[in-house]
Amino acid sequence: MKTLAILGSTGSIGQSTLSICESFPDRYQVASLAAGRNVDAAFEQCSRWRPKLVSMATEELAGTLIGRLRSAGITGIGVVYGSAGAVEVATLPEVNFVVSAIVGVAGLEATYAAVCAGKTIGLANKECLVAAGELILEAARERGVALLPIDSEHNAVHQCMRGGKPSEVKQIWLTASGGPFRNTPLREFENITPAQALKHPTWVMGQRITIDSATMINKGFEVIEACRLFDLPPAKVRVTIHPQSTVHSLVEFVDGSILAQISVTDMRLPILYALAYPERPEAPHLTFDLSALSQLDFSQPDLERFPCLRLAYEAAGSGQAACIALNAADEIAVAAFLEGRITFPGIARTIEQVLAETPACRAASIQDVLNADVAARECARRVISERAAAVSSA
Repeated sequence: MKTLAILGSTGSIGQSTLSICESFPDRYQVASLAAGRNVDAAFEQCSRWRPKLVSMATEELAGTLIGRLRSAGITGIGVVYGSAGAVEVATLPEVNFVVSAIVGVAGLEATYAAVCAGKTIGLANKECLVAAGELILEAARERGVALLPIDSEHNAVHQCMRGGKPSEVKQIWLTASGGPFRNTPLREFENITPAQALKHPTWVMGQRITIDSATMINKGFEVIEACRLFDLPPAKVRVTIHPQSTVHSLVEFVDGSILAQISVTDMRLPILYALAYPERPEAPHLTFDLSALSQLDFSQPDLERFPCLRLAYEAAGSGQAACIALNAADEIAVAAFLEGRITFPGIARTIEQVLAETPACRAASIQDVLNADVAARECARRVISERAAAVSSA
């Protein structure tokens, strides 16, 4: 029996993880949850799973949840809040597996604390490794902690890697759907609306990750994460556009063999793989229909169409400070785009300027990472404001 802490329990990965727990009650039980800002979902999860501890984003939201639990006569659940609360959830003594699915650097402290506490990590938060990969991997190595990827692409690579030794890997290929704009004429990009960018052709995801998929910076983050997880240089982590999204990633070995992982586009499969590793429990509800392989298209990404992918490769080669700035600037720029303050191409322009203004440095601690993240966000906000002022005065 594995006892779980779920960081980001009310998001899509968190809910899919709870669905797996529902399907395999003899394998997994829920001990603690970090539920963010969704009080309604947190209350429902507390009612169903009766965790020992739950964390909300703020003290006010925690108070609201406490009141609702009390009114419903539900006792025995501790309620905490904020970053410190998420750390408590992740390091609860009885927890032996932590699902890290809080979006952005908000999940960084809790994930790092879980690694330091010796918990096995199911990693769905790519920003943790993008911003603080060196620190997290060093802590994991020192404590013998396994980092098991939940992102479908890295999970696929992990599965394919079981077919050979790391020294036998020539390169890996991360597949990308290409998002909603892979065939849109470049002249129309300035007029792309948030509503259009939020229509992902394959996956149903949160707003930021959906926009990140449309710009393909999400794939860039995955390149950086893959470099960290599989100890590969950026040149050996390739991206290919695969609109059908049935092949989730490929690993090419030095003898010319290529192993591909193929499955349904359902996040419950990579979650179950990570939770059960090294076993493979039977999951009849995740059966793949081979007729989906009737057409398989692959093509190289156009870096003029997707400049954010180019910027991610550049950041990967530049070092930790650039990777921190890449993630922070993107989060601010995506929010500005969704609010109508910048255009779709303005996301890449903002990130590029922030990267140009970011000095190279090494973060020696998680606090250093968080400080660099704050500085990059402030820089991005200034860049956006200056550009808006320039347009207004033109």
